[in-house]
Amino acid sequence: MAHDVFEPGIVPGRLAPQNYNEGFSDLHPPLDEHEALVAADRCYFCHDAPCMTACPTDIDIPLFIRQIATGTPDAAAKTILSQNILGGMCARVCPTETLCEEVCVREVAEGKPVLIGQLQRYATDHLQQQGKHPFERAAPTGKRVAVVGAGPAGLSCAHRLAMLGHDVEIIDARPKPGGLNEYGIAAYKTPNGFAQAEVDWLMQIGGITFRHEVAVGRDVTLEELQADYDAVFLGMGLVGVNALGAEGEDKAGVANAVDFISELRQSGDLSGVPIGRDVVVIGGGMTAVDAAVQAKLLGALNVTLVYRRGRDRMNASVFEQDLAASKGVRIVTHAVPIAVHGNGSVREIEFEYVDEAMKGTGQTLRLQADQVFKAIGQTLLGDGLPELDGRKIKVDGTGRTSLAGVWAGGDCASGGDDLTVTAVAEGRDAAMDIHTTLMGAAG
Repeated sequence: MAHDVFEPGIVPGRLAPQNYNEGFSDLHPPLDEHEALVAADRCYFCHDAPCMTACPTDIDIPLFIRQIATGTPDAAAKTILSQNILGGMCARVCPTETLCEEVCVREVAEGKPVLIGQLQRYATDHLQQQGKHPFERAAPTGKRVAVVGAGPAGLSCAHRLAMLGHDVEIIDARPKPGGLNEYGIAAYKTPNGFAQAEVDWLMQIGGITFRHEVAVGRDVTLEELQADYDAVFLGMGLVGVNALGAEGEDKAGVANAVDFISELRQSGDLSGVPIGRDVVVIGGGMTAVDAAVQAKLLGALNVTLVYRRGRDRMNASVFEQDLAASKGVRIVTHAVPIAVHGNGSVREIEFEYVDEAMKGTGQTLRLQADQVFKAIGQTLLGDGLPELDGRKIKVDGTGRTSLAGVWAGGDCASGGDDLTVTAVAEGRDAAMDIHTTLMGAAG
């Protein structure tokens, strides 16, 4: 039986069982064959397609949509996957509304783009559901590469290297592969275990092995990896969480949004995930929105997302912001946390309003809260890493670091925009440079 929605504190089971299934169902139900053909028919198949330029992985979007329109979705999937081996996941989580679909000629002219993301999902799902893998492994090269991190960058790098004939070992601190895709994305975006199913499908290429629950710096050093392998790719993401810098933030009930999302994603029973009555999420990115929306879907009565700048500066897209609002999330902008109040556990959180220059106005806001989630950015953790650029690993355009034989990509590397699709592109491009380097050395 569900708890009373007005019951204070952090408790599980706030909703009736059917409400969890409804709330966490697929955010974008897949297109059927007829819907896909109708959607594909809207594409102009532009020669100099702006959508291709906007895609971080350079997918030939007009070609794959034409292949769908002509009844060959498996060929369309191969076109997509040749550039983005995690095309199925990216079709679900990529902010297409600010990338390919934003510059679509139909969007510019009519305000209604071709459904590029949903068409990509249609094609990749059609192929993967058959258990088919469109690529074959090249003859073994005898070279061994260590990939640190089983997230989007690491998986993309590992697959491309394996396809080129190298032996790859992926080393990851988590018990399951997938990284952000498995642990850090809202459950309603990737239901039904899709993240693991995609990894299993990707592994059909062969030549890839996993070492789980092994962290660089704790269980193995980068120097040891350099000695044992012909090349190393670092794609471990960012695992540290920034502090609020507010008095009392160590109180019970204050948690990291990424940990909350991870717990929810790994739960076999959503009704068992405890949630507060009054929840406050601090941050303005995708993680903040994912945490806020899922708190509401778990039965929180009041959910407020607080961001230090204006809505136009939020990393979460307008679509994501509107999604949060549609679920009942209140968004407060131009406010920074200054104190967490409560006797041992959080009861209220106090904010000060700031102007555009981030200068305090002296005006404050207190929000009742029994649960606060921090989503204010993550940091790189690790010892003995290559040279840093700010708080990330410094890399050149091909992912090379300051250490010979060591490449990096994804969230842990400088220059990216912290998107899954960008991480995939960086892993792929680093793999090609590793291949060229190793084969040049072999020659």
